[in-house]
Amino acid sequence: MRASSERLPHRRWQAAFTIATVQPEESSPIILAEKLTKVYAAGRVPVTAVRGVSLAVERGEFVAIVGPSGSGKSTLFYLLGGLTQATEGRVVIDGVDFASLSDGERTRLRKHRIGFVFQKFNLLPTLSAMGNIEIAYAVSGRAKGKDGQPLDRAYLDHLCDLLSIQGRLEHRPSELSGGEQQRVAIARALITRPAIVLADEPTGNLDTKSSDAVLAMLLRSNRELGQTTLMITHNPEAASIASRILYMRDGEIVREEKGSRSWAVSPAALAV
Repeated sequence: MRASSERLPHRRWQAAFTIATVQPEESSPIILAEKLTKVYAAGRVPVTAVRGVSLAVERGEFVAIVGPSGSGKSTLFYLLGGLTQATEGRVVIDGVDFASLSDGERTRLRKHRIGFVFQKFNLLPTLSAMGNIEIAYAVSGRAKGKDGQPLDRAYLDHLCDLLSIQGRLEHRPSELSGGEQQRVAIARALITRPAIVLADEPTGNLDTKSSDAVLAMLLRSNRELGQTTLMITHNPEAASIASRILYMRDGEIVREEKGSRSWAVSPAALAV
């Protein structure tokens, strides 16, 4: 792979800016981490949360990262999503080296290429489910300017059918179950058609039945919409839906194995 400078056009970004990119080969990974280390200053004693982690995620892959509390998996999630900067090492997302970007440029990159799903749904309580999805598209900036692209209502309908939330779109978050709120959050993450979906403990606040439904939706969206999915979880059973599982402990990836991918998206899961 070779480094180059690329000026992104206005139609894809709120403002054009120059970034250092890595021109990927056809088979290059969409997520590439090289020797990532993150050290936090905790008083006089520095704490190393991530230690020299290297990994690659291929386009369209579903990867789960599993580890107990304090293993560094959430810090790795924030590093891969460009939400914090590495102390050492680098992250390349879809050919773009995060280390080369300013804070504003990194924010614009996240808006256009990454969809986030968090353990806490982070839905705006005063807006309906539909309003929460629409505002995510508005904030992305895709509809701005003379070449802006309005929200694709046909795609939105497809997402809502996929996630089984069509009949709940006019309800506010307080009127939805936990599983329904998380599915709205997934729709919000997918509405901008991101190349990558990063999910941090997406079932952490849900009961078993709702967890199964959300996992089924993540798997189905990965299969049917073709997004690359990386999920952080402490639950090995949840991780089993992935095609590949990475295990973390003490800030390092200590083991890798194939997931079962034995899940089928059942009507019962869709009905939760």
